[in-house]
Formats: sequence, structure tokens, C-alpha cells
Amino acid sequence: MKLRYLFFILSALLVAIGITLLVIASSINNFALYIAEGFIVLCVFFIIYFYNKVIKALNALANGMELINEQDFSSRLSPVGQQDADKVVDVFNRMMQQLKTERLRLHEQNYFLDLIIKSSPMGVVILNFDNEITSLNNAALKFLGYTTDNELINRNILSLDSPLAERLSSIEQGSTATLRIGDAKIYRCSRLSFVDRGFHHPFILIESLTDEVMIAEKKAYEKVIRMIAHEVNNSVTGVTSTLGSIGESITDDDTSADMIEAMKICIERCYGLNRFISRFADVVKIPDPTLQQEDLNECIVRCKAFMESICTQRNISLRLSLCKTPLFVDIDAHLIEQVLVNIIKNSAESIENNGEITITTVANPAPTITIADNGKGISNEVANKLFTPFFSTKPNGEGLGLIFIREVLMKHKCRFSLRTFDDKITRFTISF
Repeated sequence: MKLRYLFFILSALLVAIGITLLVIASSINNFALYIAEGFIVLCVFFIIYFYNKVIKALNALANGMELINEQDFSSRLSPVGQQDADKVVDVFNRMMQQLKTERLRLHEQNYFLDLIIKSSPMGVVILNFDNEITSLNNAALKFLGYTTDNELINRNILSLDSPLAERLSSIEQGSTATLRIGDAKIYRCSRLSFVDRGFHHPFILIESLTDEVMIAEKKAYEKVIRMIAHEVNNSVTGVTSTLGSIGESITDDDTSADMIEAMKICIERCYGLNRFISRFADVVKIPDPTLQQEDLNECIVRCKAFMESICTQRNISLRLSLCKTPLFVDIDAHLIEQVLVNIIKNSAESIENNGEITITTVANPAPTITIADNGKGISNEVANKLFTPFFSTKPNGEGLGLIFIREVLMKHKCRFSLRTFDDKITRFTISF
């Protein structure tokens, strides 16, 4: 820049000197005038030569610096007609072409990666160093239970009202864990990091295993139940038949009366064992729902009437808080009412005595039933095992109630969750 200013000053000075000599020479003689004109011509040639050799090259370099500063990799410099400068121009143009190619390739790779992440069934949550969410894809949004990413961006993952988010915080950096949530969902989650501009940025991968695990579980317990039912039924049938034949052959006298009564008790116990095994088999044979338009509020009213006496015996208040408008949904009313009865029964058993069960319905954003109780609540350890076959917290529980509820609700394509909140209230929520 200084050299260009010096060129303009020198050029102006030479022109001024030439004009001055021309004026002076014109007053002396013609020879002096010729000398002055020759000096002016030499100055012009010098200015043109200096401009072509130095200034044009400097202008080209300055233009190149502006293109780099503006990151305009599509423009090119024109040759200036000076050998050394044209070599620099040629190197610059090849560098700009390479930068343009690399930038385009990087843009295409990033675009391809964005498409993969957005359409991936695996949830991706990218965090900053403060554990705040910077971006996430649609799968992660669904797994966390939200509808728009604006609700999550720049929020700490620990502050989210989501059972999955609470469990994600317990995963250490660089490790993978399988999480079973209180809505019968199962996830494999990995907490990893990637390097960007020399810094490690944490991110979380969430893979849903619910369908695969439930299919495997169902096949396993179906096989076990069928095998047990087959063996028990065959044995029970033989035992009851033998006991009946023996009882008929015993004479009716005082000494055999006790034996006959004992045999009757044994036969009744065998029938009880048969009924016990049948309840296991019924879980396997849950029919597909016959869907019809039904009002959820009416179903709840019928369930309340059915369970009122059981709650009254335990001094439990069973309250309804139903929305004013009917909630018409496509359901199998018989199966859904059985689900509601099971949930209310579980709530009553959790309370034991002296408590309250509240059933609430809302229409928006989706028809939803919430059954809340102030019972013992669900610990984190128990929450991890909910909706697993044969798991029960009751001393004489069979571990089938929640499995039945899960199967029926999944056949209705419902979203559901069972959680104990900070206010010590346990809520079973079903969204249709």
C-alpha cells in the first residue's frame, strides 16, 4: 500500500517536473524544448513500465487478499503480464480452486451427515460443556417425550421433565448402558464425544430396544407358560381322576369320613392350581382389540362403580375429575376397562388403607387418562423392573398384572408411563 502511494507521488512529481521544464524550455530555444519533451516522454514510459511491473502485481495480490478475507473461493485473478507476478497468480488460482473443491466436499459431507442424523431411528443429542442441549434429531425428541426442539435447545438435560433424561445423567462419559424406563420402554444409551476444532464435544446416542426385547420376552414366557400349563394340567387331571375314583370306592363310615374330606380338599386344591396356571396362559392369549368408538369418561364411570366397594373397605376415597366433553376414541371397551380395574386395584394395594385415588381425563393435546394415588410410591430400583414378566412387589404376586396392562395398551397403540413424582404422588398416565 505504501509503495503504491509512493508511485503516485513520484509520478505526480515527474509530471510536474516535466511540465516545469517544458515551460522553461519554451522560453529559451527549440533545442531546449526538444530536450524537455524527451524528458516528459521518458517519464511517461517509466511510469507505464513501473505500473506494469510493480503496481499491477501489487493490485493483484491485494485483490487476492480481499477474496480470501471474504472467503470468495469461486473468483480468480487475471494474469498481469509480469512473469514473476503471473507465477504467484497461477499458484493463487490453483489454491483457490482447491479450497473451493474442499469446501464443496465438506459441505456435501455435512449435508449428508445431517440427513442421516435427522432420519436416523437412533436418537442423537449433542451437548455443550455445561451439559446443555445444542441440537438433537427427531428420534431423540420422541424418546425424551417432547414435540418441538425449541423446548429443549439450551436447556440442561437434568432439568427436563422426562424419565429417560433423568437416567441419562447417570451414564459416565465413554460408557454404554441399557435403561428400562417406567413406561415399559427399553433403551441402549451411549455417552460419547467427538473432536471439533481441537475440543471434545459430548453427545448421547439413544437406541430403542423396546420392540426387540418385548418380542423376545414374549416368546420366552409364552414357551415357559405353555410348557408349565401342559405338564401341570396333565398331572392335575390324573391326580383328580385318581382321587375321585378312590373316594368313590371308600365305604361311607365314620373312620373314612375324614379321608373323604381330605380327598375333596386335595381335589379342590388341584382345581385351584389349574385355575392358577390358566391365569398365566390367559396373558399369552390376549385377543386383538375389537375397536369401536367409545367414551372414555363412561368407561371410567363404570370402573369406578365396580371398584367403589373395594376402596370403601380400605377407607380409600375414589375421586373422578373428568373433562366436560366426551372423549370418543377407538378402543375395545372390555379390555380397556379391565386395564383400568387392574390399575385401580394396584393403587389401592399400594395405599393399603386410608388414602385417595384420583382419576383425571383431559382432551388436549390427546385424550389422556391419569390415575394418581398417594400410596407407597415406586423406588428407582423397582421402576427399573416394571413391566417385566413375573416381577411383582407383592408377597403373593404373580407378576402378570402389569404385563397384561402393557400388552393391551400396546395393542391399542397407547403411550403410557408409571412414575412416582417429587410430590410423592404415583401417576399412571395413558395417552390415546
